[in-house]
Amino acid sequence: MTNSESAGPATTPRTRAKARHILDNYYIGPARDRNVLEVWGYTERFTYSPGDRVALQVSTTAATWDLEIGRDGATYHPVLQETDLPGVHQETPPDCSVRGCDWAATYEFTIPKDWNEGGYLVTLRAERDGDVVEEHHLFLLRREADRPAAPYVLVCATGTWLAYNCWGGSNHYEGITGPERNAFSPVVSTQRPWTRGFCKLPEGAPRAVPDVTHVPGGMVRYPYMEWAYAYGYSKKYASAGWASYERHFARWAEAQGYEFDFATQHDLEADPDLLSRHACAVFVGHDEYWSANMRRAVDRFTENGGRVARFAGNFLWQTRIENAGRTQVCYKYIATQDPLVGTDQEHLVTAAWEVAPVNWPGAQTFGANGLKGMYAGLGRCTGQGSNGFTVYRPQHWAFEGTQLGYGDQLGASSRIFGYEVDGVDCRMEDGLPFATGADGADPALEILAMGLATNVEPDHGTWGETVYIGSADAAFKALSLFGEITPETLDRSTRGNGVIVSWKRGKGEVFTAGTCEWVMGLARHDWQVERITSNVLDRFGAEW
Repeated sequence: MTNSESAGPATTPRTRAKARHILDNYYIGPARDRNVLEVWGYTERFTYSPGDRVALQVSTTAATWDLEIGRDGATYHPVLQETDLPGVHQETPPDCSVRGCDWAATYEFTIPKDWNEGGYLVTLRAERDGDVVEEHHLFLLRREADRPAAPYVLVCATGTWLAYNCWGGSNHYEGITGPERNAFSPVVSTQRPWTRGFCKLPEGAPRAVPDVTHVPGGMVRYPYMEWAYAYGYSKKYASAGWASYERHFARWAEAQGYEFDFATQHDLEADPDLLSRHACAVFVGHDEYWSANMRRAVDRFTENGGRVARFAGNFLWQTRIENAGRTQVCYKYIATQDPLVGTDQEHLVTAAWEVAPVNWPGAQTFGANGLKGMYAGLGRCTGQGSNGFTVYRPQHWAFEGTQLGYGDQLGASSRIFGYEVDGVDCRMEDGLPFATGADGADPALEILAMGLATNVEPDHGTWGETVYIGSADAAFKALSLFGEITPETLDRSTRGNGVIVSWKRGKGEVFTAGTCEWVMGLARHDWQVERITSNVLDRFGAEW
């Protein structure tokens, strides 16, 4: 999400104080009290290869703790188990979310050569006087460099995982590090545990897009936040993390027989040529935050003949990766405070891609961008929409075998359209949408399907109701794109769209389904969404 979460939810005066407490002040992190039973852990890196040494930094108030590591693929398969490991309680700095925990390694192991690539769930359990706690971590395993690469690589959105990780008190949305209680931190650390819900979720945990359409006259609801507070999970679980997004795609792809390697956006930062070893790079879920180096790696790959399949939404912010990959920086709405402003490196200022001094429209990489899209199906934001795409060009190769026609709804039953979507500036001609190019998109790209989105959540004055999004995002968009906030620019900034686009770029090709929730079409076995996904993967991996 964007501005509304950093500024606090928009409310009426009668509910403001209570709503801010309910929505924004749930803390997940170290208790800093030895009387509280807890166990937390993290690894220095996100990604490893067979033969690498892994050090787990674990802190617990229990005398002993148990460990299980398992490959989280089409089925979960335990590969390492330990019991009664000696517990160590480690001091945690107050600003650990910014500078890291700096815990010592408490358990180390070497990854065996026979472990397969994929996501590996780390389960930590501790017990005391009959009480049991369980927390989770995750790392990715890449195949060895001397093995032939897979045709596809799934690049996990670790930039966005970090931005939403609230463990320890702050992230790129809210926190304990600013002068106000809910001020966000422009600096976050990789050296800390993931917040509860990023690595593992119970079956049935609500999505940001609810399973039912908002009923007119009823009070607006946010089921995922209600569930998170009821069960002790981070309210950010539905916005980022392996469990909500990449896991669904990885399980589906493996079950369908596709051969994937795994990487992170941070791997692209460290190894700009990583994608060249594959035919197709895949991005899924919510990939809001990217560094310039990550983005350049994708651009270079596509221009040189690579294929990009992006089933993800909300491409919006430039970040910087510093401190040898341990720190992520994004000043966002206060980008004028970025230290690079006014320097010869100010093109790396951490603002929205379309905003000066960055001036690098997101649509030039993926064919769509966050500022032209935004919210759908979240609260009252198009809360009575279909949560599917309207099909405009059913004859396109991506729709082969789907039985979709002009005007049909794609993915409405599985609710794939939302909660944040990417759009494109377009015009309608003879009932078909065409990219204007005004937002940096190539006018030659094809808009295959589209839905409506908004940057404003309407407030109908229902007594006791909290409107979460409000109008702060529209104001930010107006100031960013038009230089001022006036009734006219604010009105122009309320409307957006989400698109599916196909685009031949350089020697390569890009397919973008600009929505966070595409993975729900796969998890819920929507056969038309599955067929389109297979059509894209089959075409983009055919020459491998």
